[in-house]
Amino acid sequence: MLKIGILGIDHRHIYGMYGQMQALGCVAKGWWTPGQPGTLPGFVERFPDVPRVDDADALLEDPEIDLILLSGIPADRAALAIRAMEAGKDVMSDKPGCTTLDQLDALRMTQQATGRIWSIDFSERFEVPAVTRAAELVAEGAIGQVIQTVGLGPHRLNRPTRPDWFFDAARYGGILTDIASHQIDQFLYFTGAKDADIITSAIGNFANPDDAGLQDYGEVLLRAANGASGYIRVDWYTPDALPTWGDGRLTILGTEGYIELRKYVDVGRDGTDHLILANGTRCAHIDASDAGLPYFQRLASDIRNRTDTAMSQAHTFKVMELALKAQAQATKLGALA
Repeated sequence: MLKIGILGIDHRHIYGMYGQMQALGCVAKGWWTPGQPGTLPGFVERFPDVPRVDDADALLEDPEIDLILLSGIPADRAALAIRAMEAGKDVMSDKPGCTTLDQLDALRMTQQATGRIWSIDFSERFEVPAVTRAAELVAEGAIGQVIQTVGLGPHRLNRPTRPDWFFDAARYGGILTDIASHQIDQFLYFTGAKDADIITSAIGNFANPDDAGLQDYGEVLLRAANGASGYIRVDWYTPDALPTWGDGRLTILGTEGYIELRKYVDVGRDGTDHLILANGTRCAHIDASDAGLPYFQRLASDIRNRTDTAMSQAHTFKVMELALKAQAQATKLGALA
């Protein structure tokens, strides 16, 4: 049974991160976070048996703890991950795992020096059963060679619930570093690319000009050495009438067909995890909600066996590198121009 320490609960993603590991039988020995973030009541309600500790070192220095979960303010995650790896712990971070290229370089050096695992829970892949089913279909050759992905990551602003750091680009990393890291992960994964060029990227603020630090729109065009391309659009414009936080979609284009995922909602149909498959012999809507979430079990196995099956370490670093570079070179639009 793996023992877990939790450092930072500033983002609701911690609910899924620990909930999935808990479902495997892992047990958190404690959690630490500075202050009283808005996520605290929800965390305590879900995990009432996990004690709060007064000092992060109490968890970092505990020899029984195998894995540290990080979901604090994004700009603070890299330093905590480095401390955790230096203390002999493996790490699962919320996305983004870091907010600057200097942080990424330090994480690379620490991971290589310690041999610990630095993983990021890209929840739009790892917590979506429809993505699991899509991966199975692609592996079976259902759509031939993947030559393009289109990833859409709209989110609801929910302004009244947002803390001050949400409106500070230096603290959340920018919209491409933050949200678009999900779609970059999926582009590399489904195309099999090890690297890619950023053809163009842009960030904008069109709807919130009074919030100088908020980027409410972003886009990226990527191209891999194998010729595969990926288009990404992320935003904070999800309207209130939509019955969920965002209409996340992924289209995977192959030489013999395509797959479209409507992950969280498909207007006119109930439920989540809608998968549309069209190829030479089949055109179908598939309920993929039962496809499973293998990342968490694989990560637990990697921790025990020192393997690299959940998500390769090279892939994790490359996703963040591309997200950070796209952010740094982005054209500024709207109120940011």
